[in-house]
Order: sequence, then C-alpha cells, then structure tokens
Amino acid sequence: MNQWPAWLPLRQNLRELSPYGAPQLPADAVMNTNENPYAPSPALAKAIADRVSEVALTLNRYPDRDAVVLRTKLAGFINGLSGTDFDAKNLWAANGSNEIIQSLFMAFGGGTALGFTPSYSMHPLIAKVTQVQWLNGSRREDFSLDIDSAISQIQRDKPTLTFITTPNNPTGSAVTVDEIEKIARLTSGLLVVDEAYAEFSEETSAVTLIKKYPHVVVIRTMSKAFAFAGVRLGYLVADPAVIDAMFLVRLPYHLSALTQAAGEVALDYKDELLGTVAQLRTDRDRVAAQLTEMGLNVIPSASNFLLFSGFDMPSAQLWQAMLDRGVLIRDVGLLGYLRVTIGNEAENTKFITTLSACLGEK
Repeated sequence: MNQWPAWLPLRQNLRELSPYGAPQLPADAVMNTNENPYAPSPALAKAIADRVSEVALTLNRYPDRDAVVLRTKLAGFINGLSGTDFDAKNLWAANGSNEIIQSLFMAFGGGTALGFTPSYSMHPLIAKVTQVQWLNGSRREDFSLDIDSAISQIQRDKPTLTFITTPNNPTGSAVTVDEIEKIARLTSGLLVVDEAYAEFSEETSAVTLIKKYPHVVVIRTMSKAFAFAGVRLGYLVADPAVIDAMFLVRLPYHLSALTQAAGEVALDYKDELLGTVAQLRTDRDRVAAQLTEMGLNVIPSASNFLLFSGFDMPSAQLWQAMLDRGVLIRDVGLLGYLRVTIGNEAENTKFITTLSACLGEK
C-alpha cells in the first residue's frame, strides 16, 4: 500500500487502493493480458498510416467530438454480426471499454451497482473511484452464474446498475442470450452486459435484446478479437436515451482524431482482423485438452484465455517459475488458479512445455 504524504488531500476511499495493471515484464511468451497474438498485416498498417497522414494535416483542429463516422461504421459492424438495425444514435465510442464503464457509473451511479464476482476487476475498482457503492454478487462454486440466484440478488438489492460479463473474465464462462433475457425481463435498473470477448463465443449477442428491453446496454471493445489493443477503442450499444446520457458526462473531444481514423480503417478491414478468431478458438480447445491431460482442472472457456487449477504449489510460486523460464501468464488473485491467454502456435507450445517442466520439478 502506498504511504501517501500527510499534505496530500487524497480521498480517503482511495488511499488503500493500488493502481490496476497487469505486469509488463520481458518474456519470450507474453500470455497474460488476453491480447490477440496476431499483428495487423502490412497492408492494414499502411492503410492506417495513410489515413493518419491525412488526418495529421488538420491536427491543429479539434476532432469530431461526436465521432459520427466511426459510430456509423460501428453500427454497421454490429448490424452485420447480429442482424440488428442500429445507427449512430445507438452507438457511443470511447478510449477503451474502461472509459465506457466509468461513464456509465458517472451517469447512472446515483444508486448501487452489483456484479457477480469473480469477474472483471475494473468494475468494482471504477465504482470505488467514482464513489458508487459496489455490491459483490455470488456465483456457484464452479464460477458459473446461477440465473435464478442472480435474479433474486438483483430483486433484493435493487441496484441502479447490474453487470453481467460474458464471456466472463477471468473464468471464460458464457451466459446465453436467453438467460440474459430472463434477467432483463424480471429486473429493473440498467443491465450492463460486458461483451469484451464476445467474438470468441458462439453465443448470440445481447445487442439483440436492446429493442425489446431498452434498459439492456452492451459494452464491446476492439482490443481483443479485433487485435487492436494499442489503439484503445471501446464502444457501447444501447437505446438512444442511454447514448444521450453519455454525452452529459464525457470530456470534451474525448476521442482523438487519430483514434477515430485508425478505428474507421480497422472496420474497413474487419474480415482480416477477425480472421484469426476461428484459429484462436481451435487453439484454445487444444491447449485446454493438453492441460487436462496433464491432470489439471480447466474452467470451460468461450473466450481467448483459460483459467486452470489443480497444481500442488502456490499459484504465486508457479507464476514466478513460469516467468523465470520466459513465460508470462496471469495470477488473477484466485487462490489455486492461474490464467493463460491463448497465443500463437510457438507461444502455446512453449507454455505447455514450460508448465510441464515446472510441475515436474515441484
């Protein structure tokens, strides 16, 4: 814990916090932050560079503060995936999905917020930073979500914001759209469905529920399946009234002209960028099978990562042993569990062989 100087008027509820962030350490195989391991092609990189060069000529001017072109392209992308008929009024773009989460708390955080842990650790952290009371909902022992129990918890606590993460981070488990609809039908407040890893799942997106249930809002990102983590671009799909509220809490010109330009080009190249998703799904299942063959327990995953347990040594010790051998994975703070991001073929092979060696030396 930081020892803050007495003269610094830091809010009391922030003093015990540590900054969020995965370790950024040198390793032969970096498999800890759920990135897509396949870089953009030279053709896409050139297309982005060319577009940025055009934008650079007008960087003395502020960007389009409403990002209309980008939001229109995002609406078209979602419509193509889910058969919906959204337009720019249903989309809002921001600097990663985390800014969207923060904005939701700022706009709608007058009451409490509920999420079912373990889940994305930034949900409760951003709630605390924005001074919204966070309620930890419960899951089953295997980390899956008991829908009837979830509904009971929501009806009991009556939160303003309820977070459902599917596929769930750090477990990888998914919630079906029928289950989400059951929750939406029986509960009030905003139901925030965080779909950061949706492209890796075969489940129907919750965006298909928004027209019938306007209190359902869906968060998505271009950082994961889109292999665009370095750009920092997330987006919200929601009823226009929700989008209008986002404009009340956004910072002026919050999305740079360069970010908007890169995002627009990426959407033009969406087929290329999403072309690795099928490969990553196949590799995920292969690595899961290899872990199981090693006698480890693997949580079924619909994402691009695996949460596993069943090793005899403390998780922090195994994490360090892997890093010492050049493989960086994630200790997510769950006792007896570690998480690995699916990498390319060479990274996956190194992970399995290194893990086998570490477990053999216990």
